[in-house]
Amino acid sequence: MVRRTGEQTRTLLLRTGMQMLLERGVSAGVQHIRLQDVLRRTGLTTGAAYRLWADQSDFHRDLAVAMMRMRVIGPADAMQAAVADLMASGASGEDVINAAALAHVRTATLDMADPTDLLDAQSFLIALALRTTADTWPELTEASHERHRESVEAFSELYQRLMDAYGMRMRRGVTIEDFSEALAAIAEGFAIRALEGLEHPRYDLDGDDGMPSGEWTLLGLAVRSLVAGFMVPDDDSDGGRAASRT
Repeated sequence: MVRRTGEQTRTLLLRTGMQMLLERGVSAGVQHIRLQDVLRRTGLTTGAAYRLWADQSDFHRDLAVAMMRMRVIGPADAMQAAVADLMASGASGEDVINAAALAHVRTATLDMADPTDLLDAQSFLIALALRTTADTWPELTEASHERHRESVEAFSELYQRLMDAYGMRMRRGVTIEDFSEALAAIAEGFAIRALEGLEHPRYDLDGDDGMPSGEWTLLGLAVRSLVAGFMVPDDDSDGGRAASRT
């Protein structure tokens, strides 16, 4: 018989609870993951659990915090992967915006085939749902704030690299972190709409009246406008000088 420390048992039960939550989806919520079911799946006794948690609520708190802290890949890795080939091929900034927005829409609707990407998308949506109830426990509030800070930092670094690559700079008075915060609010809002079962609007545009051409998502158009509002060409950079001539 395997002998585990209390911390090893706690880790096993929380990981099993997280797996069950991922299997059941966002709508399940941590309150629907019964400790008794987790124990049954792991083959452990009730005593093993109640030496760690006083009651079901304590378990749910720790499960919510663990789920909030779960990351399958880095916060900005999926977006980086979505635009890397485009950037390497010399695609325009608008093409990059369009592709990145489409990747987020697919994440929010779990429209992906790669198992790692799918697991990352599921964990993102569950964490997003948990953030709406973050004030339930102080520990969950802290974990939610920590996750948000990590995401803003990672995306700010990515957006800075994109700005450098395309010769852009922030307008005076705002920072790249401000842009990241604004974009996160918009993107997460669309993700919540997806959780509600609302279809994301898509458009086939012809390039008239200052609009882009081709197939675009509403998120892509929103990001395009946000970029125009927050950024201008950096005339001191090679990319900015090239942009100003076009």
